[in-house]
Amino acid sequence: MAIHFPVHFRDVPAPLERTENPFTQIASPPFLGQVERHIDIAFQPIVNTLTGACYAVEALLRGHETLGFTTPFAVFDYAQKLQILHQMDLIVREKAIRKFSALGLGEQVKMFFNLDNRILNSPDYQMGATVQLLERHGLPPYVVCFEISERHDIAGQGNINRILDNYKAQSFRLAIDDFGTGFSGMKLLYERNPDYIKIDRFFISGISRDSRKKLFLTNIVNLAHVLGILVIAEGVETEEEFLTCKEIGCDLVQGFLIKKPTIDAAQITSNYPIVEDINRRDRRKNARDDHFISERIERLPIVRFDAPMEDVFKILRKNKNLSYFPVLDAVEQPIGLIRENDIKELSYSPYGKDLMANRAYGKKVQDFITPCPIVDIRTSTDRVLEFFSMADDCKGVLITDNSRYVGFLTATSLLRAINEMNLACARDQNPLSKLPGNNMIANFVADALDETERNLTLVYFDFDNFKPFNDTYGFRQGDRAIVLFSDLMRKTFNTSDTFLGHIGGDDFFVGVYDQDIQDVVSTTTELRATFSHNVESFYDPDDRRRGHIVANDRHGVERHFDLLTISAAVLHLPHGVVRPSFDKLSERIAVMKKKAKKAPNGIDVGLHAIDEAINTHSQLPLSFC
Repeated sequence: MAIHFPVHFRDVPAPLERTENPFTQIASPPFLGQVERHIDIAFQPIVNTLTGACYAVEALLRGHETLGFTTPFAVFDYAQKLQILHQMDLIVREKAIRKFSALGLGEQVKMFFNLDNRILNSPDYQMGATVQLLERHGLPPYVVCFEISERHDIAGQGNINRILDNYKAQSFRLAIDDFGTGFSGMKLLYERNPDYIKIDRFFISGISRDSRKKLFLTNIVNLAHVLGILVIAEGVETEEEFLTCKEIGCDLVQGFLIKKPTIDAAQITSNYPIVEDINRRDRRKNARDDHFISERIERLPIVRFDAPMEDVFKILRKNKNLSYFPVLDAVEQPIGLIRENDIKELSYSPYGKDLMANRAYGKKVQDFITPCPIVDIRTSTDRVLEFFSMADDCKGVLITDNSRYVGFLTATSLLRAINEMNLACARDQNPLSKLPGNNMIANFVADALDETERNLTLVYFDFDNFKPFNDTYGFRQGDRAIVLFSDLMRKTFNTSDTFLGHIGGDDFFVGVYDQDIQDVVSTTTELRATFSHNVESFYDPDDRRRGHIVANDRHGVERHFDLLTISAAVLHLPHGVVRPSFDKLSERIAVMKKKAKKAPNGIDVGLHAIDEAINTHSQLPLSFC
């Protein structure tokens, strides 16, 4: 097959036919040298839809024009023809890793790197090279996520599964890129159990106005969340697209709305205020479920309360498909409905219309007004349903904004809103524990950080020695342990003003309002003790007697692991104190969770002070230390 060289490489000899040692081809050194000198890396942030925190950056190849290529893909296609695809890719990886390590965003931020599927069958493929690059820059493998593109079909290639399994075994993350547009996305989703799926821009573009795209994306997100996979919306360019993706349940977003790709690393930050600004402007939708209502409001033709009856007849003739209309007063406030049935007897009689048109007859619009529930657009869906159900022969609900009429919600639309609200709750609910998931937890924390007039205590739970238990006794027993803890957490934290959540896996969350910190710590201690005692029954008698199991650690080294227990980070935020930002809170909790795992009692207690977050071991009674 003929090879078409870019303009800068036309003077380079064509590569030799493939030999037993493909790394000695004479065309490769000049090309790889040019890649080393001219290719640069741009980063584009991937952010949390609720907080704007930078979750990851995607590494994108730049500088291809300098080498005479029209697209970044063409660079890889050329290297593939030279049979040095992996060598070239390693040069690009090293550039990306070096630049990423200099960002200084911490290990909580990941780097997404596009994995050309053909590399896995490339004759120059070397296993383990990426780990060496990361070690050189002091980075762990779990900060790197390889995006498996659907651009090239890999489903039938022989050793792909073995190599991808090896990546997972080394703690690399995997994502399916451009999900829904390629050859094998569903098969990869089924077989490889990726950590993320990235929704192609096709489904995102104009999704706020396209019900079919909403339906497709909703089902994709639902499936992903059932499988424990995070969903990233790619190519988000407008606020409407962002808000729709967030509403449907996308965990992360990426696109020009947030930040265009940039080769200037200084422009990559840990937080993107544009997300906070959008959410703040859309605050009602963050904290309440009123958007289920607002999206289904119909703007019906209105009748003025002081209009002559002739106007009512004109509206009826013009809107033959409608049988009722809102009646408004002089300042656009709704009064009720006027219904065709209520005026039918007179309007269809031989002289009825003439009589009503005659002002001397004395019948006016106000005489035919039927009461109808009126609710503010910010009212919760449950409350709207309650108002609707209490009214007899009700056609729907009149919706206002600051008392001014904005539309009408029919009975059918209300039922659809209730159904979608229930589906949304179920979508975020953890299927194992039946507790609220990440979206509802994040909403609770975001609202709690805005509320400074009440005492708040946040508790983050994490299992200790869960992985070796899972590896030894299997996932079914692991699931049983998770269900056991969730049940015990419900029974133990059973007071009002308490929110329980399941972050995912073996991580749980409790938010408690208006309780003394010592009481919360005491309840946490009780829960730890009860769980540790009850979960012992999941072990074999010999393991229970020894008090440990023998299993391999993450590095394959055989070790002794204690029986399952729980560690907890307990952070108290007193009323009247300025709350930390979401990012500062996350950083503080991460530090506390590490301390809790090392604490003799498995609990680390903290207090958020006015000027700084300080550890309260010196302030709380010694019994809590």
